[in-house]
Parts: sequence; structure tokens; C-alpha cells
Amino acid sequence: MKITLTDTGKKFGSEWIFRNLTHTFESGCACAILGKNGSGKSTLLQLISGNLHPSEGTVRYHIDGREIGTDSIFRYLMIAAPYLELIEEFTLEEMLRFHFSFKRMVPGHSLATVRDLLGFSPAAGKILSQFSSGMKQRLRLVLAFLSDVPLLLLDEPTTNLDRPGMEWYLGLVSDFRRQRTVIICSNLEKEETAFCESKIFIGDFKPSGKKPNFAPPIV
Repeated sequence: MKITLTDTGKKFGSEWIFRNLTHTFESGCACAILGKNGSGKSTLLQLISGNLHPSEGTVRYHIDGREIGTDSIFRYLMIAAPYLELIEEFTLEEMLRFHFSFKRMVPGHSLATVRDLLGFSPAAGKILSQFSSGMKQRLRLVLAFLSDVPLLLLDEPTTNLDRPGMEWYLGLVSDFRRQRTVIICSNLEKEETAFCESKIFIGDFKPSGKKPNFAPPIV
């Protein structure tokens, strides 16, 4: 999926979160949106997802040359973020079956392989409210990566993960990012986003910011 932002800005009330952002997220590439906490990274990600509308400028989506409307973009993406709620009354098995009843699974995988990827199958009988914060974050990431969609939006993906969890996340990226557009919000540039081909520094698009600083794509 190719996503093009042109002179895009978002404000709440009279405060601009960012302005004059023009960038193309290339199909099949990974891009990091970098900045300190509260800088507007998540706002930009929500705008890209169609959950927020720009205050100025445009956001356009294309798959194989065909334009996709903002009202239907949700069908083509998955978001993983620590603030997204899970259905905590569900068991792991119920959550997996519910999710994959409306999102197609990546071909060649099954509920069994999804459980194996999570790495904590003995907890399958527990309800999600009994899961640790790290287990919940692993579940959010697996649901995203194992959904057969062309666009993955990851907001602070390693929140609540320990060092083995960080390595587990990078393994998911290596195994499941192929031919997808991946956009990651992060303030941990080296740990979470070292594999990204391009980077945006959200602070450059504050109204009083300096000249935009795009890290060039890796060729």
C-alpha cells in the first residue's frame, strides 16, 4: 500500500500538532515516525489510519495503482498499540477466534501456529484480564502481524516487553513484514526501528520547527 500525505496538518482547538507534512510512505517499505513523548506521533498515526481527519491537506491511499477511500481503509490495515483495549472477558482462544473471524489470517498459518508464536500457550485457559501487560502486548502484536493486511501501524510496539520480548518482536518483523507497508511510532530509534528504510522526525513539522529533516531511504 502506498500512502501520500500532501501539506497535511492536524490541530486541536487552536493548537497545531503538526503542519505542512508532505511525505510518501512507499509500498512494501518500513518507515519510523520519531519524536519524544507527546510530540504528536500517535496523532499522525491515527490520521494515517483514518480515525482522525486532517485539519488541512490530504491523505491518499493506493493499492496496485487503485485508490482506496478513507471510509474503507480500515479493511486494509491493523494497528497495534498498548492503549488499544482487548476484550478482557475473553480467553486467549476466544480472542483469537473472534479476531480472525473478521480479519483473514496470513496464508499458511492456523490458530495453533498463532498460539505457538505467542509463546505462552499454558495461559490459554485464562481470561485476558489475568494476563500481564507484557502478555497483552504480545497478543496485540501477533493479532496485527498475523492478519493478512497490506498496512501495519505500530505505536510504541515494545512497550511492556522485556529484552527477550524485544528480540521476539524483531523476529516477528523479520518473518512477517515482507511486501507490507509498515509505519512505526517510536522514541526508541535504535531498538524498535533500526530496520526501517526511512524516518520522519515529527518535531520538524511543528509550526515553529526547523526545516523538515527526512532520513533518506536506504537503497
